[in-house]
Amino acid sequence: MPLTVPRLRSHWMLVAGLLFALMGLCVKLGSAHGFSSAELVFYRSVIGLLVIYAIVWRRGYSLRTVHLRSHLYRGLSGFAALMLYFYAIAGLPLATAVTLNYTSPLFLAALATGVLKERVSPWVIAAVVTGFVGVALLLRPSFQSDEIYPGLLGLASGALASVAYLNVKQLGQAGEPDWRVVFYFTLISTAGAGAWMFANTFHPVSWRGAGIIAGLGTSATLAQLAMTRAYQEGQTIVVGSLAYSTVVFASLLGVMVGGESLSHASWLAIALIIASGVVATLAAPRAPLASD
Repeated sequence: MPLTVPRLRSHWMLVAGLLFALMGLCVKLGSAHGFSSAELVFYRSVIGLLVIYAIVWRRGYSLRTVHLRSHLYRGLSGFAALMLYFYAIAGLPLATAVTLNYTSPLFLAALATGVLKERVSPWVIAAVVTGFVGVALLLRPSFQSDEIYPGLLGLASGALASVAYLNVKQLGQAGEPDWRVVFYFTLISTAGAGAWMFANTFHPVSWRGAGIIAGLGTSATLAQLAMTRAYQEGQTIVVGSLAYSTVVFASLLGVMVGGESLSHASWLAIALIIASGVVATLAAPRAPLASD
């Protein structure tokens, strides 16, 4: 069965998944180094803002838009989700925080059918449910008393992220290019996190801290571009299912970099998550790109 153009473009989410997992690792390292969540969001956003603006300036793109309100909604929901996500990473194991944040495809499935009126086959729904079962299996440990609060914030970040992704899809349908969507998101996040950071604690940046910040900003910016293109050019629920790949990549990074060991149940969860993405991709409707 040949793959259609929308499917191939949905696979940008796999690239974004790996990059987002690397971003999460940098956030974990940054938190251990002493940076606050506001500082990490600010550095992540300001680097992305500078990179995107450099691309815009060099290629002569225009930042003028008639969809400023939609960009504001996307920016605010994305900024709130990012702050909660970074806070969860600081207070929870990396795999747990990433897993909670990536409940967003489950929320997104309901938004896609209810708001975008996308036609979804039973196979795709089953794939998303299977992916969520894998995520729940990977989460496995019960929260301790000191993990309840960051755990709830991590789950809230997933819900808010689904709203941001829906905004991305709607902006794409309105004809907004991915670089413009990313620019306004990073602009709003930079302003919000900067105000939060300077109103509270600011830590001097050492050479090691600068390396962490550089890795954070680079991985986050490239991931944002790949994710934005995936949601704009692919089918929303398929891309949402492939977003589970970040959980897989984060788990593998924990093994290779953090020295974590995974149980048989965790490897089973990874297999379920991968299978859900493959099934969702193969079961996607063969609609032409213009009608997606």
